[in-house]
Amino acid sequence: MANGSLYKKEKSEQIKRSNKAKRMVLLILLASFAVFLVIGALSVAKEGVGAFLHTLLSINPFYYGISLLLLFLGNLVGFPKWQRFIENLKIKIPKKKNLMIYLSMFSMDITPGRWGRAVAGYTLNRVTHTPFAKTFPAIAADIFTDFLGFIVVVFVTSFLVGKFTAITVFIGLLLMVPFLFIFYKKPFKYIKGKWKRFTFLKRFFREGESYFASSKRISLGSYLYAMLFTIPSMVISGLSLFFVILAFGIHLPISYLPTILFIYSSALLFGIVSGIPAALGVTDAILIGYLSAFLPGMGLNFGVASAITIFFRLGSIWFVAATGFAFLFYTTRYWK
Repeated sequence: MANGSLYKKEKSEQIKRSNKAKRMVLLILLASFAVFLVIGALSVAKEGVGAFLHTLLSINPFYYGISLLLLFLGNLVGFPKWQRFIENLKIKIPKKKNLMIYLSMFSMDITPGRWGRAVAGYTLNRVTHTPFAKTFPAIAADIFTDFLGFIVVVFVTSFLVGKFTAITVFIGLLLMVPFLFIFYKKPFKYIKGKWKRFTFLKRFFREGESYFASSKRISLGSYLYAMLFTIPSMVISGLSLFFVILAFGIHLPISYLPTILFIYSSALLFGIVSGIPAALGVTDAILIGYLSAFLPGMGLNFGVASAITIFFRLGSIWFVAATGFAFLFYTTRYWK
């Protein structure tokens, strides 16, 4: 009876956390719409209402559809690394269910640092009865390798483009700092030693010990294996920006791909470092600025750069969140 009550209590708490995360995502989506309105207002002030509306309506649906497909494929390509992390943790789950849970994580990609992906841990708990603390290492590893993939792509492309290499390395290293607290136990042990006398923190420290015990199971080889999928995933997602540019009649030669990948990866990297949910305003401003700076003489004025940014962010924020929520809704059947 006691176990049944505990199970119901944990399930209730998890549902509350999930609903809270969903509300946060909804607020972020509304805030992103406000950012689009600001960008549109600036474009109207600079280009005129008629010219900007003409630009927005000139989008090629075929190329834009390819862009959205690439965003989904970019996420899908990362599944083998997630599967490897789950296997390392000795969590037994059918591959189809695991794929659904993996795709549901992208509903939370616009939360700060993407940590809203922790919702996958609650679903795994319902399916496999594995404690959340023992599933969280897979989520942390997945986020970490995503960020590492961004850093690799932005560093390589900055070298090819020949600009901003030093600042890119600095920002990349700065982004890795929070993961020291996730992958190294010494900071946790120090905090535990100082604050273990506080009763209300006992559960936190107990869960922390369980987390670090499980995280040891993910080997260095698995992280290297993960990068084989993370980097292609980043490149495929970056290509979506290339097709949005094509959708607005800016016909770029293939030789511009490194430049587009640099614009994409650096804009998102700087946005992530800002700590703002979905990097609202930050990534948008960098995209507009970089598109104007790196593509001169291509018929790309402020209005066109703004339109490209709005539609790309509609895909990378709204479309990705919508597809993620579709899978999250599907996986709620596992919570019963």
